[in-house]
Amino acid sequence: MGLSRPLLEVIALTADDARAAQEGGADRLELVADMAAQGVTPSRETFARVRAAVSLPVRVMLRTAPGPAPASGAGGSGTGGSGDGPFRGFTAGGDAELQQLCTQADSLCAEGADEFVFGFLDGGGRADLAAVTALTRATGARPWTFHRAIDRAPDRDAVRRDLAEVPGLDTYLTAGSARGVGEGLDTLRAEAARAAADAPPPGYAPRTMAGGGLRLDHVPALAAAGVTAFHIGGTARTGGWDGRVCADAVREWRNALDAAVS
Repeated sequence: MGLSRPLLEVIALTADDARAAQEGGADRLELVADMAAQGVTPSRETFARVRAAVSLPVRVMLRTAPGPAPASGAGGSGTGGSGDGPFRGFTAGGDAELQQLCTQADSLCAEGADEFVFGFLDGGGRADLAAVTALTRATGARPWTFHRAIDRAPDRDAVRRDLAEVPGLDTYLTAGSARGVGEGLDTLRAEAARAAADAPPPGYAPRTMAGGGLRLDHVPALAAAGVTAFHIGGTARTGGWDGRVCADAVREWRNALDAAVS
């Protein structure tokens, strides 16, 4: 008997994307808006259309500040970029921006959203606990993913330790490097080993989900290391971000993940 089925999460921008991802065998969606800005919070109306279109779990991005283009080699994952400083795109902004995020979270929860994606660093590259705490309160501690902000942190372990007791956090979306999975494979394998230890270090209980420049040829090594969740964006589409999610492309990933643990 093979191992349990790996989780495949696909970025969706529309209800059409969501339907194609479900048809191709995705397990979960990350719903974002405006990939030209590397993914920000979608509208309540878009969420409602996606929720009505599919039965898959939908994790909704909470971010107002756009991230610039991903670092070279990182690929498009919805959470990339450096820019005007090392943490550009990975900070919550000022009080007004954080309040806007909390208001958006309240509205999305009222529409039925029950899973989210967010995560912010402070000016020193540590987890921004004030912003994260405000959003966990706004979302009612529903399940959430800390996104690729961890790949910009100078001390990844410190981020995990800082967030170890924050309610609802069950996933880290990470490439292991700001430059993408190709550069971060060793880090991802090492973190998977720590998580599988008899006594994992603080902060290693949440699941690691590999994403950010992820390619099909990365899958066997990651699966062998114990990574059980995978996140794709542009590779699920025809024609890049200007095109729609393609069910056949998602199915290729579904088959590759299942084969890696069979």
